[in-house]
Amino acid sequence: MKQGLKLVLGGTGKSGRRVAQGLRARGFELRIGSRGAQPGFDWNDARTWPAVLDGVDAVYIAFYPDLAVPGASAAIRAFTELAVQGGVGRLVLLSGRGEAEARHCEDIVRAAGADWTVVRASWFSQNFSESHLLEPVRAGVVALPVGAVGEPFVDADDIADVAVAALTEAGHAGQLYELTGPRLWTFAEAVAEIGRATGRRIEFAQVPMDAYAEALQRERLPPELVALIRYLFSEVLDGRNASTADGVQRALGRPPKDFTDYVRATAASGAWG
Repeated sequence: MKQGLKLVLGGTGKSGRRVAQGLRARGFELRIGSRGAQPGFDWNDARTWPAVLDGVDAVYIAFYPDLAVPGASAAIRAFTELAVQGGVGRLVLLSGRGEAEARHCEDIVRAAGADWTVVRASWFSQNFSESHLLEPVRAGVVALPVGAVGEPFVDADDIADVAVAALTEAGHAGQLYELTGPRLWTFAEAVAEIGRATGRRIEFAQVPMDAYAEALQRERLPPELVALIRYLFSEVLDGRNASTADGVQRALGRPPKDFTDYVRATAASGAWG
């Protein structure tokens, strides 16, 4: 397939930023799809879609805030139809492990009429340092509505490496890569690991879901984000994902990064203060 312009939707986010960096490092021409880019892209405004698709041959699709939110499947269907009509030949979808709504979006991408790859990821390690858990870690108390459920945290660097390979190399079309880390961690164990690496006392506390949602509302998080977090902690983190998968190994020929390695590198960077 002719190698042309790559479009990275969510190109300023945790995974998209790394995908963009990986493409640049390989010398590929790319376009960032975000509201602040030129041309701008907004999932909620289909009028912004044609300009970012112009001249593009492959797209990394990261939907904000998550494929589980209402309206995501309709947007994915409309966008992929437009992309394929415009000549895009390769679609790489970032999906969420254990999310029924995300599975529906995967089916839409499979049926879109282009070469496709699904990158189905577990909980990002970087949620502890580049998302809503950063400030609680810095404050020394991480309170979450989750118990002793094992989660195989995946490194966003691994997600990006798989996505870049799928966007630029042969052999990944028609593949579902389920991406996880190499072992399970409870959130309490993960927080304790961060504490050891930083040399700080960081406590983990399990709290009721309703109390957690009320706290998020007091912090003035948008209602749709509160609903999404409630869904993720109530359903996705119910134990259904307490297993590892071999997607990183199959896609890249190497094992996935361990959560401990992520923690040590992040602690050394000073991100947690």
